[in-house]
Parts: sequence; structure tokens; C-alpha cells
Amino acid sequence: MKLLEDILVLDFSQFLSAPSASLRLADMGARVIKVERPDTGDICRSLYVSDVEVHGESTIFHAINRNKESFAADLKKPEDRAKLNKLIARADVMLHNFRPGVMERLGLDYQQVKELNPTIIYGSISGYGEVGEWREMPGQDLLLQAVSGITYLSGSADDPPIPMGVAVGDIVAGTHLAQGILSALYRRLVTGQGAHIQISMLESLLDFQFEVITTYLNDGFQLPKRSSVNGAHAYIAAPYGIYKTHDGYMALAMGNIPRLGELLDSPPLQRYRDERSWFDQRDEIKHILKELLVTKPTAEWLARLEPADIWCADVLDYEKLRREEGYRVLQMEQQVHNEAFELTTTRCPIRVDGVILKSETAAPHLGEHNEEIENEFGL
Repeated sequence: MKLLEDILVLDFSQFLSAPSASLRLADMGARVIKVERPDTGDICRSLYVSDVEVHGESTIFHAINRNKESFAADLKKPEDRAKLNKLIARADVMLHNFRPGVMERLGLDYQQVKELNPTIIYGSISGYGEVGEWREMPGQDLLLQAVSGITYLSGSADDPPIPMGVAVGDIVAGTHLAQGILSALYRRLVTGQGAHIQISMLESLLDFQFEVITTYLNDGFQLPKRSSVNGAHAYIAAPYGIYKTHDGYMALAMGNIPRLGELLDSPPLQRYRDERSWFDQRDEIKHILKELLVTKPTAEWLARLEPADIWCADVLDYEKLRREEGYRVLQMEQQVHNEAFELTTTRCPIRVDGVILKSETAAPHLGEHNEEIENEFGL
């Protein structure tokens, strides 16, 4: 039996944040019906993050909407609303990521949906929360990264603010929504009580930074200071960073500087015996490492450091990563398909009793399941 077998999810969301939550629920066995506008559908179908498309639609849409069904409905048409109301009355979970106020105007906010289904688990994601002067601002990932403080954590001291190269706000918010929904489903099992799970991308990004924000709040409100040399973490001491080698790059995490000096045949590094100096003289130490590590190939440095249990790693791009046995053995890639195409994508990272959760069903065509759903639910 799948973990969420017999759980019915109505997904009214678009783009990435809430759809990533329903993707995870689908991966764990829930039945996810994606409610889309006729003609255009989820705008993510045409939201391109590259010039790569699959069967006329964006790869990102297919990556995040596999193993779901599509039901096309116009929320403003009475006949379509009547059909949706019947679905809502049967659903276990309903979720969306519209701006605050949109679902109220459509008559589909939690209080109104609760009248149709008192025990429903209703999940919503907003950009900046449902109160305050920012509530109407667009919840776009780069904009959320910009205001959250996270862009001052990557890179080095002289670099401009640097955003992460993935939609971290969307994905973390989706993860939090899935966590909240699963917790509410458990409570409903015990008490029969429904719930409204509310997530904002801003709060998720702030929680994502709990380590560094907590340091800031308890360190006299001193702003994070990125190191001038090979920055990787604003608060961690030397040698933490990524360094150029003779033929590539190598990552060095936390470590004992004098011991590192011995292994690298570097007398200058062996002078830093006071652990406080690894913080106070971080840039000096990292400059020495920068000048030293570029002189030999990555493999030679790793051969010295790894047997001594120094935390280090080669720096791989996707091409190199896919050649590594450590990657291949995880079986992180899967093929999803329908009658028109096949797509290679990643799988759910969760294993249950040693079993990998995979699904072969590709993202649906717009309105692909209307007839089937209407017949099954008597719509």
C-alpha cells in the first residue's frame, strides 16, 4: 500500500511553489487532480527557464507536474463551479498559491470551502504572508530572495548580492506546505478536524536561514560578513570555501588549520594554532590556501587529505557528476512518459522500507482527464 493511497488532492496552484508540494504528495501515493483554466492551463506550461521544451511545453512544467491528472474548469462559470464543488466535497486536501484575496473573490477561500467539506485540509502559499503592506507584492522567487537577506550570504566580500541559482523560495515553501498538510492529515485521523495550512515564501526563506539569522540576532546585530577570499559561508572560519586547483576546483569544509598545514606541506598554515585565529584571520589563511592549492591537481590534494579524514571534495558539474558511481548508485533519474513523448527527470528523494518512490506517468495534457473525472464523480 502506498503511503497516501486513497488521499484525494485538488491542486488549484500554478508555477512552482504549491505544485512542488502536490508533486511530493503524488510521489507518496496521493491522487492529485490539477485544476486548470481552459485554453491556457497552468501558466507554467509556457514558463520557460531555458530554450528546451517537451512536446510544445516547458520542461519545468513537466518536471513538477508528473503523476497528476488535469481537469480544465472555468472558476467563473456556474456549471464548472458546480462540478468543482462536488469535487471539493469529496477531497481530502485542496491547495493553491494565489495572492491573498483572489480565492475569497472566487468564493473558494478556506471559510467557504469549509462549508462544503468541514474536514478538508486546505493549504495555501503566498509570497509575503496575508497581512502587512507587502501582501499584494508578486511572490516571485528572485524578488523574495532579494528582500529576505539571503543574497548577502553567497560569494565573497567584494561581490554584489548573489541570488541562488535555483528557485529556493518556491521549493522550500512547497516543502513546508507538504509538511503542514501531512501533519494536518494525521491530526484529522485522530480528531476528525480539518485545517488551514498557511505558508509564505518569505517566512520559508527566513526559516531556511535560521542558522545565520539566529547568529545575527545574538551577536549584537552585526551583519554577516563574507570573507574576502573564496567566500562560501559568511560565519564559518577558515578553511571553508571552494578553491581553484591546477586542473579544477576543490571544496574544503571545517578543519584544523595546523593539521591541514602538515598534510599540505605548508609551514605558514602551521603557525595558526589558536582556533580563534581561524575566524579573526580568516582571509589571511584562505589566501595562503588559495596560492597553494592552485599548484597541484585536485586528485593529488584529495589523495593527501581524504585518508586523514579532512572534509574535502572535488567540485563537479552535472556532466562529471553523472559519471560518478556515487551518483549512479542512487538511481536519481527516472523516465516518465505518455503516448506522445518520454522525459528524463529526477525522482522523489524519499525511500520507504528501502524502496525508491518512482512514477512513470508524465505531466498531463490540459484537460486530459475531464471526461474520466466527470464520469467517476458524477459531475
